[in-house]
This record gives sequence, structure tokens and C-alpha cells, in this order.
Amino acid sequence: MTKIFAVVEAGASAVQGVLAGEALRRAARTEGRTIEVEVRTEQGVLNPLAEDVPGADGVLLLVGGDADAALAERADRHVTLESVLADPAGALRFAPKNGPAATMQSPRIVAITSCPTGIAHTFMAAEGLSEGARQLGYPIRVETQGSVGAGTPLTAGEIAEADVVLIAADREVDRARFAGKRVFSSSTKPAISGGAKLIERALAEAQVQGGEAATGSEDKAPARQERAGPYKHLMTGVSFMLPFVVAGGLLIAIAFALGGIGANADAAKGTLAHTLFQIGAQGGFALIVPALAGYIAFSIADRPGIAPGMVGGMMAAQLGAGFLGGIAAGFIAGYGVEGLNRLIRLPKNLQGLKPVLILPLLGTLLTGLLMVYAVGAPVAAALAFLTEWLRSMQGSSALLLGVILGAMSAFDMGGPVNKAGYAFSVGLIASNVCTPMAATMAAGMTPPLAVALATRLFRDRFTPEEREAGGAAAVLGLAFITEGAIPFAARDPFRVIPSLMAGSAVAGAISMASGVELKVPHGGVFVLPIPGAVTHLAAYATAIVAGTLVSAVLVGLLKRKTATAA
Repeated sequence: MTKIFAVVEAGASAVQGVLAGEALRRAARTEGRTIEVEVRTEQGVLNPLAEDVPGADGVLLLVGGDADAALAERADRHVTLESVLADPAGALRFAPKNGPAATMQSPRIVAITSCPTGIAHTFMAAEGLSEGARQLGYPIRVETQGSVGAGTPLTAGEIAEADVVLIAADREVDRARFAGKRVFSSSTKPAISGGAKLIERALAEAQVQGGEAATGSEDKAPARQERAGPYKHLMTGVSFMLPFVVAGGLLIAIAFALGGIGANADAAKGTLAHTLFQIGAQGGFALIVPALAGYIAFSIADRPGIAPGMVGGMMAAQLGAGFLGGIAAGFIAGYGVEGLNRLIRLPKNLQGLKPVLILPLLGTLLTGLLMVYAVGAPVAAALAFLTEWLRSMQGSSALLLGVILGAMSAFDMGGPVNKAGYAFSVGLIASNVCTPMAATMAAGMTPPLAVALATRLFRDRFTPEEREAGGAAAVLGLAFITEGAIPFAARDPFRVIPSLMAGSAVAGAISMASGVELKVPHGGVFVLPIPGAVTHLAAYATAIVAGTLVSAVLVGLLKRKTATAA
């Protein structure tokens, strides 16, 4: 491997210069590289190099400023003292100016992207990281944890060879595979907006993933420092809950389509319709709240939190506390297990009992007792009040809720505000309150459909590239992928976002005022033809069309003509 010669021009910063030199030596030893370092300070030169370095078989790295012109001209790379101290290994990754790039090894990066629904942000983040790595000239392999599982999953060999693992996710990702690797975690947004910058941060700031982190058996500080707060834990629970809502809702809808409104009556026992209703209601829907609670706890406390969380969620369902009780149970179980893990110290030969016996047992006991004696009853009362209030909504109150949910959907198009409204609506399906879900999906379909329509009605407001992207945005809108409008909003946020919020508010208001119910939380227009999935289909279509028209017209009126429009 090519030998590295480094000259550190420290000047008056002698201490920094010596530290930088030592950091380079350690980084080179870690990577199995050979390096010689000369440190120049005002007090003299330490470890002077020969005059003819680097020679034909070496490369010259210049660190710091104020170097003579001849040395700067010979250097293959010139970096600052600060960058070396922040990421000494990164400073060693460069190619000779006059040699093949392959002689110096680029950092090997593997990444995982994921979002709560596993659809748009997952793949937008993967694309952002791939483009960022291309700009930097680094190889990267990205695993997308989408709605149908892991796409292009990372192999054990790829993980073993990686210099850094970058996790760009809005929900918790299982890190058991990454014990002993340098891991950096962020949300999907930085990966979408600036993949190259996020990769550079990961190379500089990644921390070693502890071997215990995946099992929950002992110190988990490095992994915990990278985790976000309650919002991310909630989104993890929602992500794992969605398949139960989808499967249960569709099966119930099909049961009503086959057997009518009496599909769940005793008289229908033995029929296919009744059987499908039982599978959907007593199977899929019965697991919604336990799954929500279990995976909130998993996000906080890893696998030892799943059993206490799911048991707490089951208790919440039995006590009538519904999805609100499930959220409470998930956080009680997660933080309770995490606290127990920190408090309980066992001899090394008994550590294996913690994640499989002690933590699930004590966590389940703690969560169950709190749900029965402290949390369950008041949360059940709050949910009963909320459910009755939503069901009794008429006129202006229904309009107001529709406006709020609609505006939230378009405000950040898949971001925290959008997901908060979505999680609220999905949770209510478990309590058989389905009007907010209908309003949320109509409002979420409107932004991409509106910008697609605007590119056709107001062509002079958009560049040729934007007009071409309008077709893709329309398809995404039909599929209830609000993120399809993000590229248009990002270029002109102060005009486009308020326009989209107005149309989504109109769609949500019409849907709520019409009493439209939707039993399926995703799929867009593709689930609407399913009998029983949505009520008042004509009114629902009117809501979507009206919201789309309002936003499209406002976008066209507010946006300025573009000089590149043809």
C-alpha cells in the first residue's frame, strides 16, 4: 500500500500540531497504513522528513497553512489542522495527484434508510445518500427498510468491511448487526436535502456501537446518545402498527361487501363474510394497540421492551383505553425497562439472564400494575370523551377539525407535523372512528395532485424540468404519497406551501363535513374501489378534486413566471 508522508505546519499552535501528528499516526496504524509525520512549529521541527519525499511510491499530505509554495505544489492533499483533529482517518483518504485513484482507499460506507410508512422518505433519503457519495467519490451501499421489508439488504460481509454505518431513519432501526462498528444516526431529512454533507458528518462523528446495545444487557450509552426523543419512538410504534390496521380494515371492508351490514351478526356465523370479519376485527384490529405499545417500547429499550410493551397494550385494549392507553403503555414499558436495565447489576456470568428473563418479567409487572391501578381508567375516560366528541361532530366543528388535519398534512408533507396528524387519525381507526382518517388521506393526496395540475394549467410558472416532474407527482398523489410535492415546495416554499395548505384544508373540511369514513390508512385512490373501504364515495371524490383545484389555482396565481419556461 502507498506510503504516506505528512508535513504538519503548526506555526504557533505547537500543541495542536503535535496532537494532529499523533492522531494521524494512530489512524494509520488502525487502517494498517505506513506513515511518517514531520511537525513544524515556531520552536523547531520534529521528526524531519528527507528532502526527496514523497518519491515515486508515496503521497504527501500537507496539514495547516503558511507552507512554502514549493511544498504546497508538491503536496497531493492540503487540509487544515482542525479537520485532522476532527477526523484523522478521513484526512488519510485521498488519491495521488499524478497516480491512479485506486492506490488510496476511499472510506467504505453502508447505510440504512427508513421512515414510519416505509414509502417516500425511505427512498428519497437513499437517493440523497447515493448522490452525495457520488459527489464525494466514495462507494456506498444503501439498505432501504421500506413498507415491504428490507430492500437490497446489507450482507454480513459488507457490514464487516464498512468503515462507517450511516442510519438515516425516522423510526428506530435494529442495530444488532452493527456491534463494534462506527455508527452515525440521523433523521431522513438531512439525507434528502444534503447527502454529501451528512456523509461527511458521519465520517467525522460516528461512534462505536457497543456490543451490548442490541441485547439490552448492559451499557448502551453510545447507541442511546444517537437516538431521538418521544416523537421518534411514537413513529416507530406507528410504523409497526400500520400493517395490522391495513390488513384488519381491508378484511372488514371485504366482509361487509360480501355479507352486508349483518356480516358480524350471529345469524351470519359459518359464512365466509362472518369469517373474514372475525379475522379482521378479532385478529388484525385486536393487535393494533399491542403492536403500537410493543414497538414504542422496543424503540426505547430494544428487544427487552417488546413483551412489557405488548402486554401493556393488551391491558390498555381490555381496559377500554384504546390507542391513547397503548401509547402510554409503550412509554411506561420502554422507559421502565431502560431504567431497570441501568439499575440492575449482575455478575458477568449472569448477564445473559437480563434481556430474556429479568427485564421482560419486571418490565411486564411494572407496566401491568401501572396500567391497571393508575393509568388505564383515566386514559379510558379521556378516550371515551374524545371518541364521543368526534362522533358527534356536526357542522362547524367537523369543518374545523378537517381544516386542521388538512393543513397539517400539507405543512411539511411527510415531516413531523404531517405524521402527527396521520398518527392521530390512524389510532382512531382502532376505536371505530374513521372520519379523521378519510380527511387526512384526502388532504395528503391533494398537494402532489395540485402541483401536477398547476404544471399543466400554468406552464409559464414552471421550468421544463418541473413540468416533466409533474407527471410523477400526479402518480404519487394518487397513491397518497404527499412527499411528491416536496421538490416543488422546496424551490418556492413561501408561495407553494401556503397554497398547498389551503387546498388540503378545503379537502379535509369537505371530507369531515360529509361524514366520510375510511377504514384503510393508506393506498390513495387504489383502495377506494374496494367495497366498504370508504363511505360516501362521491363526496370523497369531490373533496379531493376541490382541494386539488384550490391549491393548483393558488400556486399558479402566486408563483412568478420563470425565465426558463418554454
